[in-house]
Amino acid sequence: MKNSKPIRILVVDDHFMVRMGLSASLNVESDMEVVAEAGNGEAALDAYRRHRPTLVLMDLRLPGMSGTDCTAAIIREYPEAAVLMLSTHCNEEEVYRALQAGARGYIVKSILREELLRAVRAVHEGRQYVDPIVASQLAERRSHRSLSSREVEVLRMVARGLGNKEIASALSIAEVTVKLHVSHVLEKLSVKDRTQAATAALQRGIISLD
Repeated sequence: MKNSKPIRILVVDDHFMVRMGLSASLNVESDMEVVAEAGNGEAALDAYRRHRPTLVLMDLRLPGMSGTDCTAAIIREYPEAAVLMLSTHCNEEEVYRALQAGARGYIVKSILREELLRAVRAVHEGRQYVDPIVASQLAERRSHRSLSSREVEVLRMVARGLGNKEIASALSIAEVTVKLHVSHVLEKLSVKDRTQAATAALQRGIISLD
């Protein structure tokens, strides 16, 4: 039996046409009501404070404050907040970070409308909903041990083509320590050499060269 109160939704996306389309799709459902829209993270946080929606449909990539950072900020203030992340991307590292920030679900924008509604209702009911394609990538991400912040730093320099001596100089650490970090990175990413490590890290979103 459906709850007599509609699911009050805040739609967050930096593209007006996307927000309009999502809101139109959700508002025709008898158990859903879009109570507010926002085009960036700061506006979303303010809208959440004013409207106290029961669910947030949050775009991952927003100008300024990212969707992941906005989710974390909302949940710090309102631990009970239900956030469903929406993205055109299914990068495993971004999915992992979004869920770590407190999002209860993650779907891609190419999702069918029926799946979108199913995801909204599932998250509203307190269940986690992750798109099947995203879930398979997340399982692969979880199969690897997490890299430490120092290992990520070393890996980023490896991807830029720096040698061990250059990395050691840049980080003010011993060259043997760099070699140890690189060895751990190769093991954790299940790759054989530095080139494979850099490629895998870029593909998974662990690092970027921006």
